[in-house]
Amino acid sequence: MKKVVFIDRDGVINVDPIGDYVKTWDDFRFEKGALEALKRILDSGLEIILISNQAGIGDGVYPEASLWDIHKKMLAEFKKKGILIRSSHFCLHGKQAGCGCRKPEIGLFKEAVKDLAYDPQKTYFVGDKATDVEAGKRFGIKTIFVRTGHGRLDEKKLTGKLKPDHIANNLSDAVEFLLP
Repeated sequence: MKKVVFIDRDGVINVDPIGDYVKTWDDFRFEKGALEALKRILDSGLEIILISNQAGIGDGVYPEASLWDIHKKMLAEFKKKGILIRSSHFCLHGKQAGCGCRKPEIGLFKEAVKDLAYDPQKTYFVGDKATDVEAGKRFGIKTIFVRTGHGRLDEKKLTGKLKPDHIANNLSDAVEFLLP
């Protein structure tokens, strides 16, 4: 079985401009320590699967081509650091589309694992929104909530069934919990 960790992009790997979108590569900034954290995850034997809502495309805020340009350049930066991710999965629908792939729905997760043997009890999703925690729980995996991005705003929503398995200040802190 593969050992994997699902990770959200905006607010976890890169700085999320709250109230706006990362629309171009010039808008993209890595969260402090994120590249090193991703490398540590890979070096530990885990594979990384990126799961990200990109409603700005479906809502007409920026074109899909911009997402792919940002993604290509992000992957190039990953490669410079020896970071190769297993796969990336994006919901390109608008916020009100009612699709089955926009988190907290689990369509992207199902797509990501369709040909993958993994142990849900040893699999985590790292995200910065309550909807990330909800998606991970719906999919039957463990969750780590980070306080970067929307984290500081959404932390108060994490009650009852939305309580994550762990809360970390950022991806680097999440790795400390995630790795044996």
